Order: sequence, then structure tokens, then C-alpha cells
Amino acid sequence: MMMSWRNKKLILVFCVIILFFSGSLVLVRCGQSTSNRKEAVNEYVGDQACISCHKAEYGQWQLSDHYKAMQPATDSTVLGDFNNVTYTADGITSRFFKKGGKFFINTQGPDGQNHDYEIKYTFGYYPLQQYLVAFDRGRMQATRQSWNSKDKKWFQQYAGQKIAATDWLHWTGNGQNWNTMCAECHSTNLKKNYNSETDTYNTTFSVLTVSCEACHGPAKSHIDYVNGSDYKNGNHIAGSYLRAPKNSTQLAQIQTCFPCHARKSNISADLKNSNEILDDYIPDIPTTEHFYADGQANDEDYTYTSFLQSKMYNRGVKCSNCHNPHTGKLLVAGNGVCLQCHDKKYDAPSHTFHTINTDGAACKNCHMPGKYYMGNDWRNDHTFRVPRPDLSVTYGTPNACNNCHTNKSAQWASDAVVKWFGPTRPHHFSEDLIPGSKLDAGSQAHLMRLIQDTATPSIVQAAAVQYLSNAPGDNNATALIQEFSNKDAQVRYRAVTGLSSFSPGLWKDAIQPMLVDKVRAVRIAAANLVLSANDRELIAGLGTAYTNALQELEANVLYQTDFSAGDVIAADYYLKLKNYDKAESFYLKGLQKDDQMNYARLNLSTVYNLKGNNQAALQTLLDAARIDPKNDRIYFNLALLYNELQQPDNVEKSLQKAISLKSANPRVYYNYGILLQQKKQYTPAEQQYKKALELAPADADINYALCVLYLQQNNPAAARSYAQTLKKYYPGDQRFFQLWQQLGLL
Repeated sequence: MMMSWRNKKLILVFCVIILFFSGSLVLVRCGQSTSNRKEAVNEYVGDQACISCHKAEYGQWQLSDHYKAMQPATDSTVLGDFNNVTYTADGITSRFFKKGGKFFINTQGPDGQNHDYEIKYTFGYYPLQQYLVAFDRGRMQATRQSWNSKDKKWFQQYAGQKIAATDWLHWTGNGQNWNTMCAECHSTNLKKNYNSETDTYNTTFSVLTVSCEACHGPAKSHIDYVNGSDYKNGNHIAGSYLRAPKNSTQLAQIQTCFPCHARKSNISADLKNSNEILDDYIPDIPTTEHFYADGQANDEDYTYTSFLQSKMYNRGVKCSNCHNPHTGKLLVAGNGVCLQCHDKKYDAPSHTFHTINTDGAACKNCHMPGKYYMGNDWRNDHTFRVPRPDLSVTYGTPNACNNCHTNKSAQWASDAVVKWFGPTRPHHFSEDLIPGSKLDAGSQAHLMRLIQDTATPSIVQAAAVQYLSNAPGDNNATALIQEFSNKDAQVRYRAVTGLSSFSPGLWKDAIQPMLVDKVRAVRIAAANLVLSANDRELIAGLGTAYTNALQELEANVLYQTDFSAGDVIAADYYLKLKNYDKAESFYLKGLQKDDQMNYARLNLSTVYNLKGNNQAALQTLLDAARIDPKNDRIYFNLALLYNELQQPDNVEKSLQKAISLKSANPRVYYNYGILLQQKKQYTPAEQQYKKALELAPADADINYALCVLYLQQNNPAAARSYAQTLKKYYPGDQRFFQLWQQLGLL
């Protein structure tokens, strides 16, 4: 177990800054000298080198909020009121003041007591500005108290939430850590450089804020080329060694903007910067985890996932068709930005049914409804969809009409649309995505329609593939395997990850090509699928294709270990490798960052069990039950452990508790059925088996258990239908041959 940082000697290394006249900060470290960054210096030249040729663009950039993404805390950069003012919210009183020309906040620390903290950097500009405080181990933390730049007042993010000082979301915790959560998109050429062994950061960046090179890439090759003979002699090269030049393609612009304007995870510190996004990142997809069932944004998605669903994206619209790439502002104000392409008839009451120049007549309010994020940051959904209050009536999804007409019903809005535009609506993919997301008996047909329809946006197909992996129905594994040939890497990736729900026998013959797929995320997913199968013969037959992909998987896993969930992912990885010591270490690290993460306790208990330490395993599960007493899986795991400890009364109590919590795990009911059957309580056992069968109709163990139960009661007729299910789904399984023979099925 890693030693607590409180027991270690702390050495605080302050940032070294080289300040250019342009306002850009080059080669800033939290703990690294300039001599260690020669490679970055050679590649990244700083904004000063760009100004002489690009004064107009650079002037625009300096006015943008991007340029002010992160700056040292000075009188000219700090917007908040630090004139010894106090602010109280959610039980915490904070005081903002200046001392010795520096800015401070007195607020609650990780020990629950108030302390003075020096503000090192401003973070963001408009509509809110946050503040960064330097902590030990190279960490930088973002204060929860933020400045509302629009209304000029302090406000509390996560308003109404009383967050404990030990909570993951406390401003001093892992959830508000700049190095992990924020830095990549607010600085240029950021390297977080996290050491999982010491839980320390050595984070570096070439330019403190978002600079020219953040979007256009390192400029040294560009400058050498422009100053060289080839350029002067007219031997021009497209792009001139820069990313996102003028008139760049839609894909090039998306790849430039996407890394910061998407909800995604990073694959590795080693960026390939290829033409395929999933070589470096795994973007979110429009499932109900962060989106409404119809694909509208329900949580921060930062535009990308929404935009890829849109008809605009399908028609080739680029970011720069609407936004000035150097300021982020609209090219034309109001509806004018839409009228660049759309007929003026759409900006009239005959289309909007609202008076011109009112909110109801604004294109964005109907086709890009928005929400506030981070307390006061309004962002519009880039799905560009037609309002569908009829779907709200049927499914309860939101619609733009009722966003404004909050005192009216969805039926009222739906009736108005029928009155204006007639009774029929053009089909939209959400009409299949919503029922598909329900994962019930009717979902499969809707999901297959989305997957097979070439008009479905690829990112929606990816969501459908993920849903399909958990939906009831026959041949879902076959349908997922068919998507291995899909041209879109996101779909292939979700098809591979979705197969984790299925027996390796269904996919092992098809997995080899995915281990050598041209896209890194797909290879990693394939390696993880094979590793999870725990099949030595399968692994041996895959050769170097598997070992190479496994190396990429391990790099991906370890890259994420600065995050609490990343520690658990790493622990799961080592558990699959049967490296129990490393698995234990990473589970404990994850819990140190987030002590409410009970999933880690469940698997940590398994590790202790495998290491022969059942007392530690039991205590870990009891701790989990204390923290989350309504988690049925905890009680199921307790039942299994009590069975090993030969405590049958506790086994039964734990299974009964899991059942009382309406567990969706068929093994809960199956195991309770076995217990009852052993006690010769046949009718209650039958009831439990049938509950299990409702959740997993084709499960071999459950069907076999019912056969045995009925045969014990001399009722072969009742056993026959379950034996037929076994013959249908497991025709070559020798375990059941004697049963089939006994029932006359051979």
C-alpha cells in the first residue's frame, strides 16, 4: 500500500516563467527547469514568432476568451473582487483578499478547516473565471468559488450541494484537479507527466494559455520553411507545415477543435495526430449516460457528439462556416449566421410563427436549445434538430417549444406543430434511438434499423451498437461482429467493447483482425476483450497480434491512473493478468482519491479472497455496505464470501437482502434457488429459478437447474422445455448430453 503523502517530506518547486512581450508564457513548469524541455523549445516557438506575419489574426486572438484561458494572477488578469469581501454558500464562508500584491482566498481545506490559499493563476475569463491554487506533489486545484464575469459577483459551482472536505468533488480533491481535469485544453502542448508510484505530477507546457500553436501545431518547421529557399523560390507546400490552415477541410477542422470541444478520454500521452480521431481519443456517444434518450445533450458534451448527429455535419458544414476560428464568435449575428445558407423564408413568421426579432423567432432557440453548465455558462446543443414535442408526449424527452412555454404541456406544443405543419413528421433517428435505449423486448428491432440504415449518423450507430450489446434478443453477438467491417472506427470500437457481454465462443474466431485494426482504440478494445476472456489457448493462438495490442492497452490503462476511476481501470487490468499485488495497490490508490467509489471495494474484496485473506475481503465488503447499503451487488458478493466461510445463515440473509433490493442480477436468484433446493424447499426454489430466467432466458445454468429440480420431483414433462432451450443454444455442450438422452431429445 502506498505511503500517505502526509508522511513524506514535501518539496515545493515554484513555477519558472519566461514572459514574452506578447503576453504568451513559454516553457512554464510546475517543477521542471527549462533545460529539461529542449525538445519542446525546438518544436514550439511561442506566439511572438507568429506576430510579424499574422498581426491581424493575432490581434483577434488576443481579444478572444481562448487567449485568456489561463494567466498568472495579476491586477490586470484577475476579474474577481478580492477587496477583503466574503461570500457564503452551502455552509462554507470564503474570504477574498490581497496581501503583498498577491491574491488569496480563505476557504475550507481538505481537513475541513479554513486556511489561506494563494491564487497562482486565473482560469477562464467569460462568463466565469476560476482560480488555481498550487498544492503539494505538483497538483494544481481549481477553487469552487468562481467569479461571474457577466454579473460581476461571486457564485458557487454545484450550487446547493454540500460537499464534504474528503469528497472527490471537493475543490481540493481529484475531481477539481487542474492537471487531470482541465489543463490540456487551457494550455499549449501540455504534458501532465503523472507518476502513479509517487502520486505526483511534473506537468509542463510550452505556452501557459491557449496559443496559436495550440490549434496550428508546433511552428518551428513552418518558420524554417517560410524563411528557407523553397518557399522563396515558390515551392509552396499545402499547409506550410501547420495544422488547420485557411480553407481546411471539415475533417481537419473537427480534428483541430475536437480535442477540447468534446467529452472524451485520452488514449495515451503519445499522440499520433493522424486523420483518425480514435487513434488518440475515445469520444462520448449519445447514450443515456450523458444524453437524453433521443440524443439531445443532458450533460456537458462540448459540442462534438451533438454536432456529429446533425444534418449540418452530414452536409459538410465546418466549424468556420459559423464561427470565427480566432475569436470563437459567430461570423454573423443572430439569425444571419443561419441565413448564410438557408433561405430567408425561414426568418419569417410564416415559418417561426413568432414575431420577428423576438426570442421565439431566433433559429437557435428552436433548433439549438441550450442549458447552463458550470453554474452560469450557457451552451447551445449543436444537434440542429427540428423540435419534436410529439416525442415528448410519447417518451418524455425534452423539446425546444416547452423550454420557453414552461407553463404549457408537451401535448399543447405538439398540437401547435400539427396545426402549423400538418399531422406527419419526417422520420428522425431518435424515433428508433429512444425505444432502442429502453433495452426491453422491443429494443432490438429499433437498434438493428439504426445500424443497418446508411442514413443514420455514424455516432448514433455507435450508440445503437452499444445498446445492442445489452439488449435482449437472439443473434446480437452476430450483429456486433458484422460491424467489425464498418468503415467508422467509433462503430467498430463499440462493437468490440460490446462483445464483453457474450461468451468468447461466439467471437473468438472473428477477433484477430481487430487486434491489428488500423485504429489504436479498436486494437486496445480487442486486446481487453481477449484478456477478459481468461482463455490461455485463445491467447496463444493470437500470437504477436495480441501481445502488441496488449502493450498498447497497458499504456492506455496506466496513462489514466492520475484519475480515481483510472486507478480502478488499472486495478481491473492487473486483476485479469492475475497480478494481485498490483491490482490491490491500484484499488487502494483509487479509494484514496475517492473513498466513495464502492466498485473498487467490490473488486478489492475479490483480490483479497484470491490472495487467501478472507477476513480483509469480508471487512472490505462490510465497509462497502456501510457506505452504500442499497447496492444489491455488495450483498450478493457477501453471500458468496459467507459461503466460502461456511456461514450458511449469513449466506441466506445476504441473498434475501439482495433480492429485497430488486437485484437485476440473475445469479442472485439462481444461487438462492440452489440454497432452497438443497433444503428441499422445491416450490420456493422453482420461483427463484424462474425469476432468474426472466432476466436471462437462455442461461445454461438456470435452465439446467430447473431441469434437475423437476426431475427430482419426477416431472420430466416440466423439465423438457428447459432441456430444449439448452439444446437450442448449446447443442454441442457435452454437459447436457445425458440429460437430453434421458428426456428423449437425442
